[in-house]
Amino acid sequence: MIDIKFLRDNPDFVKENIKKKFQNEKVKLVDEVIKLDEKWRKLKYEEDKLRSDRNKISEEINKLKKAGKNADKEIKQAKIIPEEIEKIGEKRKELEDNIREIMYKIPNIIHESVPIGKNDSENVELKKIPSGIPKAPNYEILNHAELAEKINGVDFDSARETSGNGFYFLTGDLALLHSAVLAFARDYMVKQGFSYVIPPFMIRKKVVEGVMSFAEMENMMYKIEGEDLYLIGTSEHSMIGRFIGKTLTGKQLPITLTSYSPCFRKEVGAHGIEEKGLYRLHQFEKQEMIVICEPEDSYKWYEKMKDFTVDVFRQLDIPVRILECCSGDLADLKSKSCDVEAWSPRQKKYFEVGSCSNLTDAQARRLNIKIEKGSDRYFAHTLNNTVLASPRALIALMENNQNKDGSINIPKALQPYIMGKKVIEVKN
Repeated sequence: MIDIKFLRDNPDFVKENIKKKFQNEKVKLVDEVIKLDEKWRKLKYEEDKLRSDRNKISEEINKLKKAGKNADKEIKQAKIIPEEIEKIGEKRKELEDNIREIMYKIPNIIHESVPIGKNDSENVELKKIPSGIPKAPNYEILNHAELAEKINGVDFDSARETSGNGFYFLTGDLALLHSAVLAFARDYMVKQGFSYVIPPFMIRKKVVEGVMSFAEMENMMYKIEGEDLYLIGTSEHSMIGRFIGKTLTGKQLPITLTSYSPCFRKEVGAHGIEEKGLYRLHQFEKQEMIVICEPEDSYKWYEKMKDFTVDVFRQLDIPVRILECCSGDLADLKSKSCDVEAWSPRQKKYFEVGSCSNLTDAQARRLNIKIEKGSDRYFAHTLNNTVLASPRALIALMENNQNKDGSINIPKALQPYIMGKKVIEVKN
């Protein structure tokens, strides 16, 4: 949600920003907000005037009584005014609700550096790490689902019986490797000075509405029937929601946290959910990082957070690249975002393994997270980034460390987390 004062003073800029996101159907919302805001301000003026009149009449009543004069007329007026104030207040509250509902649909202002494009096909490659196209081995790389079954590391058939498509049983060494990559990612972030948190895995609607757009909420979140609770799609949701309604002092900033959680997503309309494998799932686990900071520091943190993820994957011997998300691929609350993609030697292309985003003050406005510095009070900036999500990280790990016989080399960084094991052997 953007600042209504900014929208009021810069309606054409806001409209142009909407067009840059190729959401032309929302342009009309700007004029709708302005009209409702004018009505709201008029009512606010009337309400303030009535309060002032009430105070003046109260003073007049006191003067008349002290002088021993009749104040019946003034007392009658004083009784009517609160009723009028209450009626105006109800109308103003209704307008506030309407304005808020529309403002939630207007996208955040994108950063000036964001490339303009309609969708993810127009995202811009920033760099590859290491540079150039990674070399593919001279033997066939097995599909990750086939390889997982070959090492007795997964059971899709039983998961379909117990839970349906989009679920899995990880077993044996592959289950251990899954836990190892998450533990490694956790420890890496703690070494960077981030505090480790395990958050609630369910959150209330007011938090969901504060951290994401309505469209994302509808397509992603699982609602708990009969309760005001949703399963989290990422721990960023509960981590940012933790600070709802709070005012932070300069001494508390920046807040740097890393969190572990399972994640649950409906993946409505997602292609591949019916396919056998670990790429697109209803359930996965993730190590996340969030930062809450001063507005002037948010883009410095954006660069740092992005680099953390790249370094994690490089230590796992997985080539990656960074894609700058174009305007049309930015979710409504994001001002700037990039995807980190891992190399697939089997498909000879990159696939997404994480996303780093600066939401500036959009989430903070919705959740009323402010900073107090002296006499100044203003909204904080919030950022989030995937450190590592598994099983997607497993796919990249299995493919990039796969041997000719199907065995999997365990990167040196992970070996302490998997009891010193160096190779996952093929089961006969």
